[in-house]
Amino acid sequence: MSETDTFIDEVTEEVRRDKLFAMMRRYGWIAVSLVVLLVGGAAYNEWRKASERAAAQALGDAILAAEEQDDAVARAEGLAAIDASGDAAAVIALLASVDGAEGAQTLRDVADNGDIDPLYRDLAQLKLVSMTESGLSPDDRRTRLEPLAMAGAPFRVLAEEQLALVEVEAGDVEAALARLRALLVDDEASGALRRRASQLIVALGGSLEAS
Repeated sequence: MSETDTFIDEVTEEVRRDKLFAMMRRYGWIAVSLVVLLVGGAAYNEWRKASERAAAQALGDAILAAEEQDDAVARAEGLAAIDASGDAAAVIALLASVDGAEGAQTLRDVADNGDIDPLYRDLAQLKLVSMTESGLSPDDRRTRLEPLAMAGAPFRVLAEEQLALVEVEAGDVEAALARLRALLVDDEASGALRRRASQLIVALGGSLEAS
């Protein structure tokens, strides 16, 4: 390589370096800003996660403290005093509800709130229809239970049990017996549920075998 070629290469490299420095001076703030944004975003994300964990722990501690009360009224009052929103508020309402008009209204509010997770709404619905002082007629209870008894519903077998009780109350004992016998052979029914179904069948004067 001649001295001329070497000189040209050195000049070219110098020009490239000057252009690079010029670009860095002109656009370097963009790279710095991106780095700041990335670092700041990561820090904020970690802070948000830590805040959510702390809030969840505080909520759990408050619920446990209220649940440790021996008196049912004191438990309900302690739970009702907890400040929560969304699904957390629905869970607290489910725990706090006691038999009576006020408890029934609390459950009705959860069951009829379309913004709450369907699982909690279904659970509130089931708890509402099983209350002795729900204020619901047999037809109202049936209307609320039938969607819960559909195939694939999470509380299907429990809803079937409640529907059998509605049928007994309506005087349709044969329909109730048929529904209870079906529960005896239902793979999703727990042992406790099958025992309750068996006891109710006997109490209604039916046999434990399908006719």
